[in-house]
Amino acid sequence: MPSPVKRLPADFSALERAGLNLHAVLAFDALPAHLAADLRRDFAPAHACRQLVLIGNAGRSMWAAMKASGIASADPIDDFSVRAVSQWFAAQFPAHRYTLLYPGDAPVGLQTLGALAGWHRPTPFMLGILPQWGSWFGYRVALLTDTDLPPTEPLRAASPCEACTARPCIAACPAQAMAEEGFSLERCVAYRLQPESRCRACCVARDACPVGREHRYDDEQIRHSYSISLRAIEQYFPSMGTR
Repeated sequence: MPSPVKRLPADFSALERAGLNLHAVLAFDALPAHLAADLRRDFAPAHACRQLVLIGNAGRSMWAAMKASGIASADPIDDFSVRAVSQWFAAQFPAHRYTLLYPGDAPVGLQTLGALAGWHRPTPFMLGILPQWGSWFGYRVALLTDTDLPPTEPLRAASPCEACTARPCIAACPAQAMAEEGFSLERCVAYRLQPESRCRACCVARDACPVGREHRYDDEQIRHSYSISLRAIEQYFPSMGTR
C-alpha cells in the first residue's frame, strides 16, 4: 500500500519580509456551510475550492515595508499587500490557482474568518485584539485556493479584555459609545462627523488600550486608515454630520 503524500507547509518568509506576518490556512470543507456557500456564490471561483488562505499584518513592519517599496496609489496598503501576496503565491505554487476574496468589491466577513483562525477576540470598541499585539493588527488579503497545504491550528489564548477591570477604552471614548450596554454605532458615527471631533483621524478608545502598546501603528498609518473609514462614514451616513 503506497504511503500517503506528505503535505508540505508553505514558506511564508517572503511575506514576513513584507511585514505580512500573520498567516492562516483554513480547509474550505471545514468552513461553516453557510459561509462556504456564500463564497462560492459571490466569487464563483473557476478552480477547486480546497483552502482559504488568510494573510494579515501585526505591528508596524508592514507600513515600513510599504513605504520602502515606493508604491504610490490611492490605496497603497491594499495594493502593496495584494502585490506581495500574488508574487509570493506565484513563486510558491506555480501550478496552482487562487481567487482573491479580499480586498475587493464583494463583502467578506473578515472578523468571522479571523475568529476561525483564532485571531479575532472582540473588544468593547469593536475591533479584534490579540494578546501580544493588542488591536494593532489588520486583515490584508484573503485567497480561495486549490492548494493542499496543512491547515493552520487556530491561535488559542484568552482575550486580554477578560482580565481587564479598568476598561480604559470605555472611559476614554469621547463619544461615550460604550457607556451603556454594548456599543452604540450611532454615537460613534455622530461624534466622528463633528468638525472638532478627536476621533476624525484616530480612535481615542483604541489608543487608550494598554495591550500591545509597543506595537502601535505609526501616526501616519493611523491617519491614513481612519481617513478612509471617515470617508466611508460620510458617504453612508451623510445626514448624521448635520445634527
